[in-house]
Amino acid sequence: MGSTSAPSFDKILRIHCVKVFVHEQDQALRFYLDQLGFRLVADTVLQSGERWLAVAPPDGEAVIALIAPEPDSKQYALIGRPTEVVFVTDDVIAKYREWSSRGVKFLSVPKLRRIKSASSGPIVKGNESPVWGGVFTSFKDLDGNSFALVSFDEVTHAIEAQRRAIAEKAEAERRGAQELEIAKRVQARLFPQHLPTLKTLDYAGRCLQALQVGGDYYDFLALGRDRLGLVIGDISGKGIAAALLMANLQANLRSQCAMAIDEPERLLCSINRLFCENTPEGAYATFFFSEYDDQAGHLRYANCGHLAALVLRSDDRVERLDSTATVLGLFKEWECSVVETTLYAGDTLALYTDGVTEASDGTGEEFGEERLVDCLQRHRHLPSHLRVEAVIEDVRRHSPHAQQDDITLIVAKCHSGKPQNQLGLPYDARA
Repeated sequence: MGSTSAPSFDKILRIHCVKVFVHEQDQALRFYLDQLGFRLVADTVLQSGERWLAVAPPDGEAVIALIAPEPDSKQYALIGRPTEVVFVTDDVIAKYREWSSRGVKFLSVPKLRRIKSASSGPIVKGNESPVWGGVFTSFKDLDGNSFALVSFDEVTHAIEAQRRAIAEKAEAERRGAQELEIAKRVQARLFPQHLPTLKTLDYAGRCLQALQVGGDYYDFLALGRDRLGLVIGDISGKGIAAALLMANLQANLRSQCAMAIDEPERLLCSINRLFCENTPEGAYATFFFSEYDDQAGHLRYANCGHLAALVLRSDDRVERLDSTATVLGLFKEWECSVVETTLYAGDTLALYTDGVTEASDGTGEEFGEERLVDCLQRHRHLPSHLRVEAVIEDVRRHSPHAQQDDITLIVAKCHSGKPQNQLGLPYDARA
C-alpha cells in the first residue's frame, strides 16, 4: 500500500468541455450534428434555467457546449471569433472533402507545411498555418466561430498506433472471453453427467468455481460389481492452468479406474506417476479417492494430502478420514495406504475442498469444519443434493464478498436400502 501523498497516475483525467458561444442553440446544433457528424451528448435545463447543450466528435471524448449568451453579456461579444479549438484527424483532405460536401465553409484549401525547427507547441490563429508543419485548414460554423483542422506526422502516427492498440486489445479480449467460455463448457462436461444408481447410498456433488474455470475436481466412477468411486481433488493454482491440470488428472483416473477394486494402491501410484510426467515441475494436487461397496456398506479410501473427509454417524459422532499419503505430482517415488471403514444406515460421508472451510468473512474468520458439520447435521433430513446446496448457501452467507476459491462438495448418505419416497429418504426416516 503506497503513501497517500504519492501521486496517482492511474486515475482517469480528461478534458471534458470547451464552450462555444452561438446565437441560437437549435440552429447551431443542426450544424454540428448534420454537417460535422457530431453526436449529441446532453440537452438539459440546469437549475439556473440555462439550457445545457453539448456535442462531441464521433471518435472523441471532449465535448463542445453550445452556449447562447445574453445579448448584453461579455460572452455575446465572443460569438463569431476564433475559438482556438483544434481538431486533429489522420486525413485532413478526406475530412475537408466530406465536410465541404455537406456545406461546411472552409477558410482555405488544406495546406502542407514542413518546418523543421518547431520548438513551440501547436498554436493556430485565424488563417495562419501551424508552426509544427503538416496539413492544415480551418472552417467556420453558422455563427462564424472558427476552428482549426490539422494532421501532422507525429499525431497521425500516434492516432494510428492508438487505434491499432485499442482494436488489438478489444480483439484479444473478445477472443479471450470466447476461449474462456469454451473452456468453461468443456470443463463442465468433465464433471459427472450421470450418477450410477445405488441401493444404499444417496449422493450428490457440486463444484462452484471462483473463476470461469478452475482446478477443483470431483467425480463418481462406476467401478462395477456394485462399487462406486467417490473422488475429490484440488489442483494447485487457479484459472486455465489449474483447469488443464485437472483435466489431465481426470483423464488419467478414468482411463485406469478398472483396477480400483482389486489394486487401489497400484491405481493411485500409476496416477501419481503420470501426473508427475505430464505436469510442470512444482504442480501438485491434493486428492481423496474412495470406493463404496453398495452391498456391504464398506468404504475403502486413500487420502493423498487432502482435507480430512468427514463421516457423520447417525448418533452425531464425527469421524475424520485423515491423510494416508502425500499429495500427487511432487514425488515420483510415492506410495500410499488404503484404509477401510463402514457406513451404516443414517451415516453421512462429506468430501470437500478448502474453498468451503477457508471461506472467510469480513474479519478474516473462516467458515471452518465446525460450521460445515453443523450445517450438515441441521439438514440431515434433506436428500443429499439439497444438503449440498444448503452448505453452499451457508458458505456464501458467511462470506458474501467475491468468491476467492473454488467451492467443491460431495455429500453421500447411507440408508437401509428400503424403497424410497419422493424426497429420496427411506420410509424409516429414523435410520
